[in-house]
Amino acid sequence: MTEMPAIRVDHVGIAVESIDGAEELLFALGCEKIHEERSEYGEFTWAAYALGDASRLELIAPEAGSDSFLTDFLERNGPGLHHVTFEVADLEAAVGALEARGVPVVDRLECEHWKEAFVPPSNPTGALFQLMEYEDGYAETRTAGSRLFVHGDPL
Repeated sequence: MTEMPAIRVDHVGIAVESIDGAEELLFALGCEKIHEERSEYGEFTWAAYALGDASRLELIAPEAGSDSFLTDFLERNGPGLHHVTFEVADLEAAVGALEARGVPVVDRLECEHWKEAFVPPSNPTGALFQLMEYEDGYAETRTAGSRLFVHGDPL
């Protein structure tokens, strides 16, 4: 059976109506905002928060007037846990290892500086898992740079 490559929790994504309205709680918990960016698709904005050197949280909020997966999620569920992102050293190997165990993987996407795929929430945990492989250039294209990585370095 295919072995899972190196993997770790990268961040927990929380869907909110407004980043400004939700981040005060994260600040009260001791988080530091390290990055904010509008999705390249224009449907949402995400902001990254560090808590120490290894914990990351992400707030994701829909853009005003957008009709997307995020607006649908918030209408159905309200604000709350949206996804858990696992950084993997090799996305194709991770997908192969999961599929070899009968775990469905959907929505594979290759972007300029990262690749991702998802384990849908129809799994026994009920959680949406994002698998993400960082590629060269990811940190260099964002203001937070390597602070976006757990311990400052990708796997």
